[in-house]
Amino acid sequence: MTMSDHQDSEHFAYDKTWHDIETMLDKAERKQNSHYMSMLDGPKKKRMYHMRNYKALEGVVKALRWVLGDKDIDHPLE
Repeated sequence: MTMSDHQDSEHFAYDKTWHDIETMLDKAERKQNSHYMSMLDGPKKKRMYHMRNYKALEGVVKALRWVLGDKDIDHPLE
């Protein structure tokens, strides 16, 4: 039986601390907020750019909150 890439532990360091994850969450939330503010005004092309990035970071934030045990997030993919 072969393992998929995410199960192949030799490719993963598993060395991130809770502080590292919390810092990443803070950065992602700040960046997401910046994109939100930028998508409120400006030409349509720029608003769409910020909207795409805002939505992408929504998934990042949800996944990081799930990893940290946020009780409001049952599963990051739902």
